Amino acid sequence: MDWFTADGYWLSRLVFQRALAVVYLAAFLSAALQFRALIGERGMTPVPELLRRTSWRAAPGLFRLHYSNRLFATVAWIGCALSLALLAGVDGLLPLWGGMLLWALPWVLYLSIVQVGQVWYGFGWESLLLETGFLAVFLGTGDTGAPVLVLWLLRWLLFRVEFGAGLIKIRGDACWRRLTCLDFHHETQPMPGPLSWFFHHLPRPVHRVEAAANNVTQLLVPFLLFTPQPVAGAAAGLMVLTQLWLVLSGNFAWLNWLTIALALSAIDWSFLTGPPPVRAEPPLWYVVVVVAVTLLVLVLSYRPALNLLSRRQAMNRSYDPLHLVNTYGAFGSISRMRLEIVVEGSADPADREDAEWREYGFKGKPGDPRRMPRPFAPYHLRLDWMMWFAALSPAYARPWFGAFAERLLAGDRDTLRLLGHNPFPDEPPRRVRARVFHYRFTGLRELRATGRWWHRTCVREFLRPVSRPLPPERRDGETGRGRR
Repeated sequence: MDWFTADGYWLSRLVFQRALAVVYLAAFLSAALQFRALIGERGMTPVPELLRRTSWRAAPGLFRLHYSNRLFATVAWIGCALSLALLAGVDGLLPLWGGMLLWALPWVLYLSIVQVGQVWYGFGWESLLLETGFLAVFLGTGDTGAPVLVLWLLRWLLFRVEFGAGLIKIRGDACWRRLTCLDFHHETQPMPGPLSWFFHHLPRPVHRVEAAANNVTQLLVPFLLFTPQPVAGAAAGLMVLTQLWLVLSGNFAWLNWLTIALALSAIDWSFLTGPPPVRAEPPLWYVVVVVAVTLLVLVLSYRPALNLLSRRQAMNRSYDPLHLVNTYGAFGSISRMRLEIVVEGSADPADREDAEWREYGFKGKPGDPRRMPRPFAPYHLRLDWMMWFAALSPAYARPWFGAFAERLLAGDRDTLRLLGHNPFPDEPPRRVRARVFHYRFTGLRELRATGRWWHRTCVREFLRPVSRPLPPERRDGETGRGRR
């Protein structure tokens, strides 16, 4: 079966699988530690309510059979354990069918989590992890050579990730064509990292080079993935370098790391390893399964491929309930101004005009101007990311922000665990409010003089002061004067 396997890619498969196991671990860990406040039985958007209003066909998963916080936690922690087992190479100690089953289990578990995740799991990298994890099931283990068909499907996925992102940028915002987007992006991206301040202050000609390199890497280089080696490997290497640049410049959960893993699978590492080890002939049932999965993916690729060609290209959309083949894209438009929601509480009565307001601190998103941005990726801070979207438009906050304020007024422990700083450690505040601020990076002189990484100015009210208990008309996420 020389046509079926690519023995020289045994190290490519190994590196890809271990990298994917790390991403799975980050995903399951973020689910285990954050779900109670977000989607738990008493969360901001509870899973039981979602299950009552949706059907099996729309979102199949394990929690359709039963949901409880204990079951969700069990699923998430089992996912962590499976990820560690895969990272340790346990799949290579099992027979072929056993290794495939071990890879299938985290896919099933994470699919079940995404199906009930609602707005908190609406990011493109959730579908990317599921599609990648599905293909990984059929890559086989060390007993057999890497199947050529699955390796090509991984390249097809990498092509859609990069080319889709490039098209959505060129079509969506003229600054990508003018090479000016990086004048703003490092400052306005959802969650800056510790080096974002320095990236923002690079000379403008460097920003032009950044934007041009991004356009070339995402619009031209992906086609080289389908050429013979070493050209295909060199193209994948360029993508790895581009993604590492993005890793340094910001926090994008596991999007960059998973893209790097996909790119590593397209590199032929045989020049480092010499002759491949002897592999057993793949069993007939495995060949049949891989061919069937390849045909399935090709059929399901029809609509994502049409989307790439469409002038109305959609960004980050799934076309089947199992997220098997999806369309991807990022930053089709770039914000020119950074808006941040600052949430505050007060222990003073409502009739005091000189009430003291204390600010809640978040783990990742900008808050205290003196706080240097922190690194978190590939771990995903879901509340922090949704706060960035809410600042762009209150519509993003409507399903959950009122419930968030309500839980701060109640001193809910699970919600407070999502925050970096609780200014009311002894007793919950009497009132909570939220305001929108304009944030901009300070210059070097201002940073040295004040120790502030950010300069901020209040723009408008987002949530008028509310007190316990939260009025019923405010529990649906309506956000005062900031609503639009």
